[in-house]
Amino acid sequence: MDAVIQALAVANAPCSYGAFEDTVGIYDGLPEPEQVLDHIASSGYDGTDLGPFGWLGKGEALAAALSSRGLDLAGGYLELPFSEPGRMDGALAELDRLLGLFEVVAPTQRVPPRPTLADHGSSLRRSNPGRAQEDPALRLDDDGWERLSRGVTRALVRCRERGFEPTFHHHANSHVEAPREIERLLEITDIDLCLDTGHLLVGGGDPITAVRDWRDRINHIHVKDCRTDVVRGIVDERAPAIEIWRRKAFCRLGGGDLDLDGFLSEVRRMGYEGWLVVEQDGILDERWPLEQAMRDQASNRTYLRERGL
Repeated sequence: MDAVIQALAVANAPCSYGAFEDTVGIYDGLPEPEQVLDHIASSGYDGTDLGPFGWLGKGEALAAALSSRGLDLAGGYLELPFSEPGRMDGALAELDRLLGLFEVVAPTQRVPPRPTLADHGSSLRRSNPGRAQEDPALRLDDDGWERLSRGVTRALVRCRERGFEPTFHHHANSHVEAPREIERLLEITDIDLCLDTGHLLVGGGDPITAVRDWRDRINHIHVKDCRTDVVRGIVDERAPAIEIWRRKAFCRLGGGDLDLDGFLSEVRRMGYEGWLVVEQDGILDERWPLEQAMRDQASNRTYLRERGL
């Protein structure tokens, strides 16, 4: 853990209100950024994740929008083509842009933001979410892992040079999704892990086991509840990964199948300090309109507060 972090802080994210990379600029009916920030603050969260770059604002405008609501920035998600060396220079320029934004908002924060880095994956992986644990044909070969390791190291060094300790987000659609792939990543790189309970379930893992096994490498947490029957249907059908969000695989805390009390007990037991980010990412529609998303996020904060968080 970073020596500068001496607290656990709870955040939410624009994706819990239907605003994320697969919806902003694509779907109509999304909330306004100010509406999301107001609701996150009024629900009692300590901070927010960034969401799509620039959606909540940039530079001093973002810093002012956060500080006026008493919010900090928890992190910013960025996919990079780690196993594709020819694309990494351009991707690192995007990382520099993210780190520049962090440099504006970080000085006043109690808990610093995390550059939250994920592998970009491939069209094959996006067409087969959750299947890599059992299907070796979907996994990188040894040369691919070597390329990925070099790419992750380049990003890790870039973050540290600018004063930020990143975290690696295992993710459905990516080359680091299944537990065996996460283990390989931790073996061949020095980067620590963003443990995402929902994406781990999609990948075939167990969040409680993950905390026990990887506790020394976890420096960021995304907490989701998950409907495992929905995930099983998507995996069995080989449905595209976008169906995870269309079918609302992730749900309000306490509304799914994850043993959240057991998971949170393990998080406390490990002495975790850092951001705990609630993510209930889904696509807004008549089954899950914005009004329900907002009620869910208030409920999620109450759920955690009742458990001492």
